[in-house]
Amino acid sequence: MSNPANPETTALESIRLYINRQADNLPRYLLEQTLYALVGWVPAVFGIGLRAALYRLILPMEGAAAIEAGVRLRFANHIHLGHGTYLDQGAYLHATPNGIRIGNRSIVMHGAVLHVYNFRGMPHSGITIGEDCLIGEYSVIRGQGGVTIGDRVYTSPFTQIIAVNHVFDDPTRPFIEQGLTAEGIVIEDDVWLGAGAVITDGVRVGKGAVVAAGAVVTKDVPPHTVVGGVPAKVIKEITGEAVQRGKQVY
Repeated sequence: MSNPANPETTALESIRLYINRQADNLPRYLLEQTLYALVGWVPAVFGIGLRAALYRLILPMEGAAAIEAGVRLRFANHIHLGHGTYLDQGAYLHATPNGIRIGNRSIVMHGAVLHVYNFRGMPHSGITIGEDCLIGEYSVIRGQGGVTIGDRVYTSPFTQIIAVNHVFDDPTRPFIEQGLTAEGIVIEDDVWLGAGAVITDGVRVGKGAVVAAGAVVTKDVPPHTVVGGVPAKVIKEITGEAVQRGKQVY
């Protein structure tokens, strides 16, 4: 009969695995966590200024970026922030090796999660967000297959952009043993995703499209269309014709 695992060895392996899921190596982990402990909690404009200066030690930053208190960053050296980027309180960015890039003047709102989460060596993983975008409150972007978002893309609260899928073909095996597919998602310029919309793996959303609230997009969305429903279908084309709204436009 084999001897049970040494508790000390098991504990060390657990610690090593934890650190490997947080940073590239132990020195990077210690540096990042030290900065978070020192200035990650500091509130208001003073804290934003401290982080704008000191976080340059751990992540690439073009110009000035504003990071509120309580933002969680993992694999920070793989997170690239453009000039004027704003990360709101409670946002969580987990870059893993292939990284997260956020363009100039883009905003990640409270509670949003940007998570590459690639520990299987998938080659196209990563999240790229263009300029002048807004990632709404509590939105989730999973980038195992790669997510590319163009310029001026707005996601409303609780949207999900999930570039990964589980294989579950074999009824005799748990799905967690059957692997993943990760084709990637592309969202072109000037797209608006309504509240609670879900974009599934392998989908391209065309330029100028609108995805209605609560829609589940499982197929490509043509440019300049409105899609809605479960699964989402085209419900309107955006033609540029004048619309009589009866409402004040601001």
